Amino acid sequence: MLAAERGAARNTLLAYGRDLEQASGWLGGGLADADAQALTRLSGHWAGLARSSGARKASAVRQFFAFLAAEGLRADNPARDLASAQAARPLPKSLDPADVGRLFAVLDARLHADPDPRTLRLAALVELLYGSGLRATELVSLPRHAVRPGRGFLVVLGKGDKERLVPIGSRADAAVAAHAAHVPADSRYLFPSRGGHLHRLRLYQLVKELAADAGIPPERVSPHVLRHAFATHLLEGGADLRTLQTLLGHADIATTQIYTHVAARALVELVNARHPLGNGARPVA
Repeated sequence: MLAAERGAARNTLLAYGRDLEQASGWLGGGLADADAQALTRLSGHWAGLARSSGARKASAVRQFFAFLAAEGLRADNPARDLASAQAARPLPKSLDPADVGRLFAVLDARLHADPDPRTLRLAALVELLYGSGLRATELVSLPRHAVRPGRGFLVVLGKGDKERLVPIGSRADAAVAAHAAHVPADSRYLFPSRGGHLHRLRLYQLVKELAADAGIPPERVSPHVLRHAFATHLLEGGADLRTLQTLLGHADIATTQIYTHVAARALVELVNARHPLGNGARPVA
């Protein structure tokens, strides 16, 4: 149902599957036959988990029982009022422009000293992470000809197999072109590796190695942090939330709104500069 009706991504399906198997294990098997008292015991197992993990596990169980009821496999739904901790939505980690500048300074130095294929690949990866805000999975699985020189955008297949247009700047365009010159024309992927595409774990390793060389603690930098930096710096530059939602591929604007906390200062400055009453000014009669 999650795959066919909601278009849930593979990682979501795997996570929900693990959650349901674990819940069934905690109850000694037979999750589908559990009553309200048995489900209440699950809350005790979730108590020691992070709130986000507990909330996801409770959601998986609730959706499972809602599915059973909807399909007529159960006459009741004992999970309807299943309690879970409210997941706190943390502020996204980001990097300030100076840190991003240090990353690119190291990249530029490497390219100037020895522009070998691996360095060209890393430059293309980082340019797309920070310049277009791609998710790690979206990036490593890009088709060989996803980026066409001079077109100004690429089509990305995001969560739930939903396509969206993502702008690509001149720097990223040039970096991808330099990298693509070393990728076979008949390759399925832009970032191939051992018959498939570059693994997400390897991407994480490459980004953290670059951070260490730039003098930035590696734990502060990841592909997702560069995506957050892309979003944060766009907001600080005056982009609106709706545009950012489209660029990031968020299904719900509420997901994008977490960035307003990070860019609050820029939003205040925007109101002061653009609103008729900003900075004590009075509207003209």
